[in-house]
Amino acid sequence: MDWAQNVLSSPVVRETEVTRAARRKSRKKVAFPLAQDDSPSASVTPARPLLHHTPGSLFKPIFTHRSGLRNPDVSAILGTGSRSPRYIQAPSPVGNLSMNDSDWTNSLYHSPLSGLVDTSSTEDVNLSALMLKEEDPGEAAAVSLFPEFLQSYLRHSSSAVFDLIEEYEAICQDKVGTLQRLVQRSRQATPGQQKFSKTSSVRWLLQQEMVTWRLVTSLYRDRNQTALDNDIMMDVATTCESEQAVVKRLFQRHAVVRQSQLVVDWLESIAKDEVGDFSDNIEFHSKSVCWENTLHTLKQRRSVSSTGFNRPLVTELDPDAPIRQKRPLADLDREDDARLLKYLFALVRAGMMDEAQRLCKRCGQSWRAATLEGWKLYHDPNNNGGGMELQPVEGNPQRGVWKVCCWRMAEEDQFNRYERAIYAALSGNLKRLLPVCESWEDSVWAYFRVMVDTMVEQEVRSSGLGSEELEELPREYLEASWTLEKVFEELLATDSKRVLEETKEYYHIIQKFVVLGDLDALMAEFSDWLGGALPAHLLRFMTHLLLFYRSLGIQLKEEVSMDILKAYIQLLIDKRHTDLIAFYVSHLPPDMAVAQYAHFLESVTETEQRKRCLELAREAGLEVAAVTKMVVENIRERDTEDFAHHDALLDIGTTEEDRRKIDVIDWLVFDLFQRAEALKQSNAIMRKFLVSKKHDAAMEAFAKVPEDSMREIYRQWEEQGMDTPLPAEDDNAIREHLCIRAYLEAHETFSEWFGHMNSPPQKPSVPAQAAKFTEKVAHRMKEEEYKLDYNSWKGRLEDLTEDVKERIYNVLLFVDGGWMVDVREDAEEDPERSHQMALLRQQCLPMMTFLLQTVLHSTEQHQESLRVADIIASEQHQLYQVFSKEELRKFLQKVRESSLLLLDKGLDPLGYEIHP
Repeated sequence: MDWAQNVLSSPVVRETEVTRAARRKSRKKVAFPLAQDDSPSASVTPARPLLHHTPGSLFKPIFTHRSGLRNPDVSAILGTGSRSPRYIQAPSPVGNLSMNDSDWTNSLYHSPLSGLVDTSSTEDVNLSALMLKEEDPGEAAAVSLFPEFLQSYLRHSSSAVFDLIEEYEAICQDKVGTLQRLVQRSRQATPGQQKFSKTSSVRWLLQQEMVTWRLVTSLYRDRNQTALDNDIMMDVATTCESEQAVVKRLFQRHAVVRQSQLVVDWLESIAKDEVGDFSDNIEFHSKSVCWENTLHTLKQRRSVSSTGFNRPLVTELDPDAPIRQKRPLADLDREDDARLLKYLFALVRAGMMDEAQRLCKRCGQSWRAATLEGWKLYHDPNNNGGGMELQPVEGNPQRGVWKVCCWRMAEEDQFNRYERAIYAALSGNLKRLLPVCESWEDSVWAYFRVMVDTMVEQEVRSSGLGSEELEELPREYLEASWTLEKVFEELLATDSKRVLEETKEYYHIIQKFVVLGDLDALMAEFSDWLGGALPAHLLRFMTHLLLFYRSLGIQLKEEVSMDILKAYIQLLIDKRHTDLIAFYVSHLPPDMAVAQYAHFLESVTETEQRKRCLELAREAGLEVAAVTKMVVENIRERDTEDFAHHDALLDIGTTEEDRRKIDVIDWLVFDLFQRAEALKQSNAIMRKFLVSKKHDAAMEAFAKVPEDSMREIYRQWEEQGMDTPLPAEDDNAIREHLCIRAYLEAHETFSEWFGHMNSPPQKPSVPAQAAKFTEKVAHRMKEEEYKLDYNSWKGRLEDLTEDVKERIYNVLLFVDGGWMVDVREDAEEDPERSHQMALLRQQCLPMMTFLLQTVLHSTEQHQESLRVADIIASEQHQLYQVFSKEELRKFLQKVRESSLLLLDKGLDPLGYEIHP
């Protein structure tokens, strides 16, 4: 209901406001058919004209003119929606009614989304049919909300933050309609069966989210504008005081009153969604004449003399007759009255006072419509004396008397409970209003409505405009000291188990702290919730609410904010919303963002998907180089095995974990500017493989690095205009890469030599003495073929022998200090790397030496085998330092064997000819 609009504005102005609201929202079908004398122009009503029906909302024009960004007209701010199926039951009437109350309730609330759901032919029938095939398709139908919310966020800049929130509400509204259609079709397909319970649960969550976004928009528009206007707000007195002017200034200067009314409007908007357009289904026996059944009975009794038993009825038909005479109406009229009053309260609860008055007129109770008019604040614009033409007077000059009467009617036990509740709502009588408020929303509405009503009356009374009749209102009402916190404290003390249970629900807790503006308490609740299993859509809401507060520059608890973002990011990872993750990660602090995104990328294995993830990371402003580096390091360091010397000489095979380490190098080769880092990380991976004798894995890792990497590193350095040497770390990484390549080439060549050496052609066996001539001819042909194969094999062996010798010598005699020795000593110290390189020298160089001796012994190059000893003992290379005592003993044994073989050939121990 709208206290101020009808008081502050003339009928002409109010019609203008209705037209403006109608342009903003789609027009809805009028709730009830008009009487014959009603004007056709009133046959349509805006979707949510809250400012024209709600006592108190009429004060909105008082402060809406201050908005610079957008007119915060509550009727324009609040969107349509629906309620949970848990809340669709209307309060039951008291007394013995001759009607089926449950049937009436079902007809009134047959669909909480009846005014929301569009069942037109434009709906996606194919999608719905596909969804119906699933067992419970709620999650599948709502999964698109995750990308849709991000798309909405990206479409709006920070200056359009409230447009963004309204779009969030619209997205939820659309999805709620889709889910409701699925549930309804399921019920039609399998009547009497309980299906799609999860779908209903998701629909309820989304409906609650929708109305919560509506509340956030409404309150923070006002709070944001209030903060902007605080410095220029002034209390300007008018030349002629009136109730309306006094209350107007109250709403201008008092944010609590203004925002409390916004809460009332919000709650009424939710109730209005439930009332919807289906009120035409409500039928009354009395159409245009009040109590026509009673009237007909009384006429019959007067015109026809009857000596039989007649049931006592009222003998007069004025509005007070049933109470004054203490006689009943006709049964059908009693049913009509009970139904009418219950529905009238539903309209009052929804802020639809104009609809309530039209309904009363339709049913021939114009006197009751008049009683619903008296709440309007009085204002006579002619007292200003500013114009020659008389202006219409607005409001009720005897509002005080009217209010006292309403209070008394609410206290009268003879009236229907809903009639008492109607007048309790109009007079601020909380005690008589609460009994018919069975849900959390209804109870909060009652408290806030009474709080606004009390503050308005106190302001009018303190201004000296209050009439003497105000004294007849209870002192506890006139002197009540309401606060937002007190309202919710009172709710916790209620006797209603349902309300108490509903105060614990997620969204009602959120709505409570949004109303209170207590964000610290809200974040504390969020922190507690994160400790358990949260619905996915609730976590999405929490995340976007957090981003909304950030966009307004509101500081929240940093630790909890980070926990919410990380929980949502993990949810997106689990649900495989790959394209969404980078954006939310970018809202974390830089170090945390790098670690979080790197953790996500560890699970991404497809090449194209990896490229896409890095592209999204760049678009989101993440440090891609740091991210990819951390991905490689995380996977590389996951192996807890110590970097230790292994005695096994054979490759033990590539494991799945090894494969992950190999593939992770790809992250560093997508970007040309990370080639230096690719070398460093691949070197670290290959060091681990080499020490474990996993040469095949090392070869695969080596192949991951593009061949032009070193050239690219030098080119980038030169393009920067640097005429100095490369950074020491890069220079050493290049050298280490070359060392590993030399070693892998030597090992691969030896493997090829060893395989060739041990697979000579087989000499054909000699035929028996009694062999036939043809067999002997065939044998000679095989011998010739064998000789050719042997010569070819031997030639290939000689080539491989020279090749393997050269490559092994390349390792043993590596230039500029030796294999796996850094040349640049000005690099940043890395003890772990230095230790690994030293350990590899101790393991690989002796092994290369033994492989070389194997080659030399097998090819009878014993003299060269002795010269290897000179290389090992050379002070220039100091290779002896990497040999253990056992390895030196083994090496010297090989040298001794070569010397003895030379002696057997008649040469001296060193392989030279002996001259007499």
